[in-house]
Amino acid sequence: MDKEERKTINKGQEDEMEIYGYNLCRWKLAIVSLGVVCTGGFLLLLLYWMPEWRVKATCIRAAVKDCEVVLLRTTDEFRMWFCAKIRSLSVEAHPFLSPKSMANKVSNGHAVLLNENLGEENRHEISTRSQMQSEQIRYFTHHSVKYFWNDTLHNFDFLKGLDEGVSCTSIYEKHSAGLTKGMHAYRKLLYGVNEISVKVPSVFKLLIKEVLNPFYIFQLFSVILWCTDEYYYYALAIVIMSIVSILSSLYSIRKQYIMLHDMVAAHSTVRVSVCRVNEEMEEIFSTDLVPGDIMVIPLNGTVMPCDAVLINGTCIVNESMLTGESVPVTKTNLPNPSVDIKGMGDELYSPEIHKRHTLFCGTTVIQTRFYTGELVKAIVVRTGFSTSKGQLVRSILYPKPTDFKLYRDAYLFLLCLVAVAGIGFIYTIINSILNKVEVGVIIIESLDIITITVPPALPAAMTAGIVYAQRRLKKIGIFCISPQRINICGQLNLVCFDKTGTLTEDGLDLWGIQRVENTCFLLPEENVCNEMLVKSQFVACMATCHSLTKIEGVLSGDPLDLKMFEAIGWILEEATEEETALHNRIMPTVVRPPKQLLPESTPAGDQEMELFELPAIYEIGIVRQFPFSSALQRMSVVARVLGDKKMDAYMKGAPEVIASLCKPETVPVDFEKVLEDYTKQGFRVIALAHRKLESKLTWHKVQNISRDAIENNMDFLGLIIMQNKLKQETPAVLEDLHKANIRTVMVTGDNMLTAVSVARDCGMILPQDKVIIAEALPPKDGKVAKINWHYADTLTQCSSSSAIDSEAIPIKSVHDSLEDLQVTHYHFAMNGKSFSVILEHFQDLVPKLMLHGTVFARMAPDQKTQLVEALQNVDYFVGMCGDGANDCGALKRAHGGISLSELEASVASPFTSKTPSISCVPNLIREGRAALMTSFCVFKFMALYSIIQYSSVTLLYSVLSNLGDFQFLFIDLAIILVVVFTMSLNPAWKELVAQRPPSGLISGALLFSVLSQIIICIGFQSLGFFWVKQQPWYEVWHPYSDACNTTGSLYWNSSHLYNETELDPHNIQNYENTTVFFISSFQYLIVAIAFSKGKPFRQPCYKNYLFVVSVIILYVFMLFIMLHPVASIDQVLQIVCVPYQWRITMLIIVLVNAFVSILVEESVDHWGKCCLSWSLDCRKKMPKAKYMYLAQELLFDPEWPPKPQTTTEAKALVNENGSCQIITVT
Repeated sequence: MDKEERKTINKGQEDEMEIYGYNLCRWKLAIVSLGVVCTGGFLLLLLYWMPEWRVKATCIRAAVKDCEVVLLRTTDEFRMWFCAKIRSLSVEAHPFLSPKSMANKVSNGHAVLLNENLGEENRHEISTRSQMQSEQIRYFTHHSVKYFWNDTLHNFDFLKGLDEGVSCTSIYEKHSAGLTKGMHAYRKLLYGVNEISVKVPSVFKLLIKEVLNPFYIFQLFSVILWCTDEYYYYALAIVIMSIVSILSSLYSIRKQYIMLHDMVAAHSTVRVSVCRVNEEMEEIFSTDLVPGDIMVIPLNGTVMPCDAVLINGTCIVNESMLTGESVPVTKTNLPNPSVDIKGMGDELYSPEIHKRHTLFCGTTVIQTRFYTGELVKAIVVRTGFSTSKGQLVRSILYPKPTDFKLYRDAYLFLLCLVAVAGIGFIYTIINSILNKVEVGVIIIESLDIITITVPPALPAAMTAGIVYAQRRLKKIGIFCISPQRINICGQLNLVCFDKTGTLTEDGLDLWGIQRVENTCFLLPEENVCNEMLVKSQFVACMATCHSLTKIEGVLSGDPLDLKMFEAIGWILEEATEEETALHNRIMPTVVRPPKQLLPESTPAGDQEMELFELPAIYEIGIVRQFPFSSALQRMSVVARVLGDKKMDAYMKGAPEVIASLCKPETVPVDFEKVLEDYTKQGFRVIALAHRKLESKLTWHKVQNISRDAIENNMDFLGLIIMQNKLKQETPAVLEDLHKANIRTVMVTGDNMLTAVSVARDCGMILPQDKVIIAEALPPKDGKVAKINWHYADTLTQCSSSSAIDSEAIPIKSVHDSLEDLQVTHYHFAMNGKSFSVILEHFQDLVPKLMLHGTVFARMAPDQKTQLVEALQNVDYFVGMCGDGANDCGALKRAHGGISLSELEASVASPFTSKTPSISCVPNLIREGRAALMTSFCVFKFMALYSIIQYSSVTLLYSVLSNLGDFQFLFIDLAIILVVVFTMSLNPAWKELVAQRPPSGLISGALLFSVLSQIIICIGFQSLGFFWVKQQPWYEVWHPYSDACNTTGSLYWNSSHLYNETELDPHNIQNYENTTVFFISSFQYLIVAIAFSKGKPFRQPCYKNYLFVVSVIILYVFMLFIMLHPVASIDQVLQIVCVPYQWRITMLIIVLVNAFVSILVEESVDHWGKCCLSWSLDCRKKMPKAKYMYLAQELLFDPEWPPKPQTTTEAKALVNENGSCQIITVT
């Protein structure tokens, strides 16, 4: 049982894998070695390509605990195999640790191993060498991550840092003192060097890897075969092509490695100061950092060499390397729960949740702020490839394979070609045996059929279209780091858009404010910058509650904060280093109004700006900042007016959130109505709140207080109304997408009604469409989870009067007839909280909501990713367009993620648009469709090329002949290569159409097109081949044949002399060969034209000038040598002289062939769709895509969409099947 065990590592994560143990087996190894020798090394190649076979052929199963080799298989749809060798880490050379403690620490491979108290560690260090026994730790490395054997889990597990299983309390209590040198050395042994090493492989290594590609091995086999058959020129041409292909591939791969290496290595090693136990400072290289080290962030900033959590001070960081967002971010120290007045429980630290307190590897700390005598310190939580930057680099080094139907079909298609080759192989052997051909010749000719059927230029031809598309995208400012995704973008049928900065302008304009006095709203005010308001709490909140900072004398930070601060016209001053040192209690940032705004004139003596001498001046110092969190939807600050005893807390954020944290009596009664009026008009509304803090709160206590203790019991101050204008191009782009039947969805962090209003303004929701708001509530007080359905337009009526029947009746009547239902469109809108509840408690409603969900508001970054996944689960091809800041996960998860960022290649998404406009979305889809159609055209052409050449050779084999060396060379180089690389150049069609290209090669119309052309080509070739034998002048050709009646002429003499001096052992020169060569050469050009589709996805064929010129030149040349023979050309191409009358006959065959081919291809295009839709109607076939099937189902569901003012409740938890029931609330 133990031997057959199968364990899983990284359970529940993206890189989950099954793991099997194996031990090397001597006798198996001996048999494999013998097999390698017998097969001339081919078995070795096969085992090199197949890691699973390699391990199973040379090893026997063993328990994972004691194995020498592990076999890994991914659990995703690709089921890829990897193998890794088990290594041992010896800790004998480290006498400062006792073996017992050592075993415990490793066996507990989790972060908990770092939580031991320091007393214990010191005892371990004192342990003597005499106690030391040999201790081996078993591990293996896969994709740059080390997995150690963990006795507790009885499995391998990667060593985690302080990013998992560590509470915020223990970060301060157990880790803030620093590591001893002994503990540091021990951790360094386990965690290894802190570097993200991207080794640039040597040219030789890359060459071997590239040459051992199955495709090149097949080419090598073909070349050897052709050489034995004396096709030297053709073999040489293929060798040269392969060398050029290998060199260009090597150059691009090596260039990518060097680029990645340079990007990573730029700041990989810096000198850093770390704090050891007993406040001892030590300067070490950043490569020696381990989790638990306390790093001192230098005053003038640095590039972070690891992920670390701030425990002292504040940093201003540029995170554009990770997010593509160039706005500096303020990072504050992690709240210390033990010092907290209210207490926040034992919350676990997580770099994602606490990202506002975490400094990520690769980001640049621009400047730091600290208080007297206190250094800015951060505890290292992750190093090397475990860091955020390391994970990004790993995702580039080891990308997930692209699963796309086109590529799967391509392999199936190759298998079909191999099957066809097999038939030819058997036919050749039988035919040759019947004609008593030598064994050696039989072997060569039958293998030659296989090399003809599987075209050697296929991979190069397939990538040509993608390379051209990538080049065209670059011209319009769209950069791509994953070219294979271009084809997938041609399939997109749904695009999610972020709102702010994507659909709307990046900046917001301040429209006005609406203050609250005595729990009533005052009238809206436009001008905030006036003497009346200067000392009001409202303006104080606007002046202090932001994350702005001065970088080189210029205010920078969040655009919204900047607009607010500029509106009040105040001045922000940051204390210098000297001032901070002078006054222990002086805050680092001070804001004050300009003098002209202050009501009373200041005395002349106040010209000197010594802060502590001038209590008369009105200034506010910002003591502590709780940065904006998209999860909490708010930010707050603690500030103190100069001279005041008590401190003030100010808060701003989403109105609903702020109102819930205020005393109910301070929130106006009509708050919801006023808010709704603004949001319905598309304004962005921000609420402000304030409260005086207790005098017992000292400066030091405030530094460690949790935000929960501050952000409650506030007084509601009022609303700031910001105008977020639509970008000029937004409505037009969305209209283009709608015309092309591409659904658009809005995913935003903004208010729900604002989002709905913007969706209506930009045309995402049409004026006549209904919007249904799904408000989901989690289970509470023993009650099950439920969803309340409101119709957006009825919300105002509900609050003002209870009579909503006027709205409800027309909607209800819509459902009486199915025809009307198809006409009336409805959209679901929901916020992030509701979305989470629905995902958890209403599983069977998720697909239905995905079908019509258009607005998703107040979405946190991880919820955006979940939404993309939910849409993909109902078979949508999802595109995502965002600014890259908090959309990273969604951009990566989508089939086509495009980031509007100034960076050329943002690691956040596969595509990056330099112009911050959503017009890049239709451009990308158009180019994707063009690339996809090009791939289809090229594939069809390459298939026909194989079959045409295959039928030529098979027909000629029947008379023991073949195509000549230069004939092969002319067909493959002059015709095929030129045509393939020019037919891919058609640019994309200028507009998006409603029709979508097929996603796979194996579709009815496509297969019918290929099969019909195969039948036509084989038919006309066979016609020529058999007809020539019926001609009165026909005879079995010999050097003295005179079918042209040219006895005594120059042509005959030259031909005669040539043939006399050099007899033709391969029987290439004959009438059948000449006829088949001419007809087949024209056929390649005919199918190239027939398959070069233009509208509706690509520009017409005649716009591709290079292709047109190439085809014309080839046609002219072919007609010239066919109708007007040139002796020297005939001699090289081994063509024989045929009567002029037969040349005209061949021309007629070719013209009829061309007419039939193009007519059939056009009718396949036209009638194929009609027949397909007719057959679907006849068979009532279910649509393949889940969303289409669901749409059909919902047409006949009387309960869908839900009626207004009804509630859907989750069934009792007993069933646990996630089904729901609808209860109408009267």
